[in-house]
Amino acid sequence: MAVNFRVTAEELIRTTGARVTNARIEILATLLKADGALTHGDIENRLSEASGIDRVTVYRVLDWLTQQALAHRISGDDRVWRFNAVTSTQSHHHAHFKCNACSRVICLDDLGTGLAPKLPLGFTPVEVDLTIKGLCADCSTSGKAPATAKAKSGRRAASARR
Repeated sequence: MAVNFRVTAEELIRTTGARVTNARIEILATLLKADGALTHGDIENRLSEASGIDRVTVYRVLDWLTQQALAHRISGDDRVWRFNAVTSTQSHHHAHFKCNACSRVICLDDLGTGLAPKLPLGFTPVEVDLTIKGLCADCSTSGKAPATAKAKSGRRAASARR
């Protein structure tokens, strides 16, 4: 049976007790439908023009979804925020994997027990931000070189020509 992400998004928003708006439903449904974290631009591109949702509204709704714990944002080394819907099985204490070739970011919910840092006495963790970088399954099998390796080899080749 196919999942109706729009209905699921509306139900999740209703649980907050806040207003249920078309923009909130559409953006959360877009996050729920995605197979990885999305940037603001990714979300804008996936929304239909008929939705009438502008860039500022996307920013505001993403902030609201994050505040309501319906989404979380992931800081990227490229200084671009990526957003993912929070499922009932996730908490803010999980890691992410970022592909160096295609920039896809996914949540890693099962890290086992080996990555539980011991904090000094009196410290209380609020959220964990751990990103593992490498090549995703698609890029590994296609032989794509990481974007950083391509950029470095391009700079070396350019300086060698001088």
